[in-house]
Amino acid sequence: MGYSRLELKDKVAVVIGGTSGIGRAIALGLAEAGADVVPTSRRIEQVETAAREVEARNRRSLRIASDVSSRASLQRLLDLTIQGFKKVDILVNSAGRTKRAPTLEFEEADWNEILETNLTGVLRACQIFGRHMLERRYGRIINIASLASFVALYEVGCYSASKAGVASLTKSLAIEWAPYGVCVNAIAPGVFRTALNQKLLDDTPRGREFLMRTPMKRFGQPEELAGAAVFLASDAATFVTGSVLVVDGGFLASGVNQ
Repeated sequence: MGYSRLELKDKVAVVIGGTSGIGRAIALGLAEAGADVVPTSRRIEQVETAAREVEARNRRSLRIASDVSSRASLQRLLDLTIQGFKKVDILVNSAGRTKRAPTLEFEEADWNEILETNLTGVLRACQIFGRHMLERRYGRIINIASLASFVALYEVGCYSASKAGVASLTKSLAIEWAPYGVCVNAIAPGVFRTALNQKLLDDTPRGREFLMRTPMKRFGQPEELAGAAVFLASDAATFVTGSVLVVDGGFLASGVNQ
């Protein structure tokens, strides 16, 4: 079998927020494409489970918990990964949180917590891992944006603002780091049912509206994001940077569907 530019053999990936939902699906997809993968989050028991799943695909992993609100925690994550695997080629930023409430009544503490995780946490990880990648003059960073980076979703103004910020930050880093061999892109998932949003989607008017606006008439499966991540992480995407790749079943293209 010949070499494929989509293979990730000999690559090392760190997936922050990689122990559940979309992040877990991406972590396992990268492993199946040949990468050694370190899936990480705050809960060590979830890290243990995700690492075993990577290893079940005959790839190497490490068991390192991390918290995107702590620069020291992210530095430790980088240091231990380099200690174990000598390098980090790929970073995926998938940690996220949300809360639904009318914006007029939205608590400032909740606003700060969501921005801290969804946007400032991405910045921290990009700074810490980006420095290592810039020094090596090679890297692939994949941030997780959202439909809410482009359109408003009712009563999640803070989440939407944070994800619009992720899309903008992705483009800013892309143009700053392009001369140094570091490509920075984002994936904007459509509606994927995960533990984060299932209460907002399951048999609710909101869930039914999402389905009505999605031409494929279904929610995405987290595994359906793996191909986009493998592409952006691979040598097939060497001239792709500053892009936000939408994987949404046609939602953003949708106008009148019947």
